[in-house]
Amino acid sequence: MQSPKRVKRRKVQRGNMPGNATRCNSVVFGDYALVALDRMWITNRQIEAARVAINRHVKRGGKMWIRIFCDKPFSKKPAETRMGKGKGAPEYWVAVVKPGTVMFELGGGISRTLAEEAMALAGSKLPIKTKFVARCEMELGA
Repeated sequence: MQSPKRVKRRKVQRGNMPGNATRCNSVVFGDYALVALDRMWITNRQIEAARVAINRHVKRGGKMWIRIFCDKPFSKKPAETRMGKGKGAPEYWVAVVKPGTVMFELGGGISRTLAEEAMALAGSKLPIKTKFVARCEMELGA
């Protein structure tokens, strides 16, 4: 599962996610991609589940790129704890995903139908709506 080796700060503020993705919003490495249509935090477990689903479906053929990384710690206070006494301990890691973010890419000579099925499986593991796109469609501006 993804987690950073080192971080500058152990606990970070929640922040906000206005607008659409301005970076990581085009197919760069592969031929096919899975694009987010909603904004949400994606956990490292969800990314790993989607990665495993893609790898199993393509039977480890082709090449896969994971374009999102969990670099934001999510902290949580224990159950039945009184208010105060500071912020809770980091529980897990999340990736900030905005609409238009390319999350996974597939390439390496696999067919479009196989890639589409694999990305549909991966999208079902994620808590947001997703869309399958091909590099040629992205270049045309569709």
